Amino acid sequence: MPTKRAYVSPLREKAAAQTREAILRAATELFGTRGYGLVTIADIAAAAGVSPKTVFASAGSKREIMDRIIDAGVAASRSQEVMARLLALPEPRGVLAALAAGTRYGSESQFTVHEAIRLALPVHEDGAALWERATRNARTALRATADHLHTLTPRPRYSAAETADLLWLWFGPHAWRMLVAEAGWSWDRAETAIREAAIAALYRKGDES
Repeated sequence: MPTKRAYVSPLREKAAAQTREAILRAATELFGTRGYGLVTIADIAAAAGVSPKTVFASAGSKREIMDRIIDAGVAASRSQEVMARLLALPEPRGVLAALAAGTRYGSESQFTVHEAIRLALPVHEDGAALWERATRNARTALRATADHLHTLTPRPRYSAAETADLLWLWFGPHAWRMLVAEAGWSWDRAETAIREAAIAALYRKGDES
């Protein structure tokens, strides 16, 4: 006798996805303002307008919610789209301009996500794993950018590995936060300064054009 297929309701799936999104939005805001350690599942449930049981069923534990937030932040940052465009560029200044614009978009649009991660690190159940998960995609993208720069003429004055480290120093979310959130720079001003600092440090004057 053939086994009956379980019926899947598109409306029910859509409602479940919307509930999960509401939970993640609420958790991101709470983690990014209060800090991961001070937020409970009950807090997230109240902010999302659902029960704690629904939070667990839809998004999981606090640790699982943080992992989901990171994954959603990476997807929303458009990093794959930025990298595809950047790696097709044939000259260094254009590459670094695209990198500045792309990382600025990711840092600006995902600022609350980055704050949630930053505040979670000291109290997370496994801070080292959280940091690795949160930075893996950006590190990989910056290493690919450094490798691409070393295929162009002229090459950066540092090795590819050193160039990748320097790109992380200039274009990582911590750099944007320091200038914008801590020093009060505008995003436009920060983008210009970071881009020009990278060009000046990696190339002799006029070489990159």
